Amino acid sequence: MGLGRSAVTWRTMLRLCCWRYWARLPAVRGRSLSSGSSRSALSDSPWPQGIIDRFGGVTVRLLPNHTLDESSFKGWLHESIEEWQKDGRIAVWLHVPIMLSNLITSASSEGFTFHHAEHDTSTLTLWLKDGPSNLPGYATHQVGVAGAVFDEDTGKVLVVQDRNKTVNSWKFPGGLSDHGEDIGITAVREVLEETGIKSEFKSLLSIRQQHNHPGAFGKSDMYIICRLKPLSYEISFCPQECLKCEWMDLKELAYCSNTTPITSRIAKLLLYGHKEGFHKIDLTIRTFPAIYSGLFYSLYHKELPEAYETKRNL
Repeated sequence: MGLGRSAVTWRTMLRLCCWRYWARLPAVRGRSLSSGSSRSALSDSPWPQGIIDRFGGVTVRLLPNHTLDESSFKGWLHESIEEWQKDGRIAVWLHVPIMLSNLITSASSEGFTFHHAEHDTSTLTLWLKDGPSNLPGYATHQVGVAGAVFDEDTGKVLVVQDRNKTVNSWKFPGGLSDHGEDIGITAVREVLEETGIKSEFKSLLSIRQQHNHPGAFGKSDMYIICRLKPLSYEISFCPQECLKCEWMDLKELAYCSNTTPITSRIAKLLLYGHKEGFHKIDLTIRTFPAIYSGLFYSLYHKELPEAYETKRNL
């Protein structure tokens, strides 16, 4: 796995999609809130407006050009929180650019805690209701993808040994998925970057889930292996990432001792598919429109017989 690549975390899909929608709604769908007397008293300052989202929360985005001194900001925030509570709001999302990070201390004194930070902005949250916070957490997973490039004509599969491992076992080339990158695209890209082999995505073979992963900052790790078809065969591996790279007989990989347990397992799965038909092991991809306008999602599953797709002869 290319650990040199920036880690991208795997979202707990339902909760994170909900959060993404929540966090971005204010820019286009919310309605602004004034902060009462504090805004009137400080009318000369470019005070931010709280925006109500459809969940009953409030989002406040501070901008780098907001000229807010700490004392005035603390007073404005305190009075705003009181007003939001009176209005029955459930929580506050406070986005603070790094240029105004001095204001975080004032927010912390009002009970705000860190939710996440990306690029030049930290996001803090405050739960306004009784009991523990029900706000969704931030990213909890990273996604690693490997490509099992199998040549059906020769019965050989592409394997590498990582340079950065203390024990150099044979494994499939792969790495971390980039933000917004589909699994199959990650597999093809990583194989090309590590080995110089061009390939085509065919199916998803397996998913491994591991928690408290040291390489994922103690978060959970998803490791997905895809079946790829080779489009080229001449190896030109990356010496910074790989110690060795070769085409190995699939049966040898399945039963050799110098490999990882997951690689051996997937090699046996490929061997089974090669002999009995890949339809018995493949999870293929279908793309469907998401509930959010203009967005799509990928669904991986076993192929359905045509009769079930078309409702014929059922």
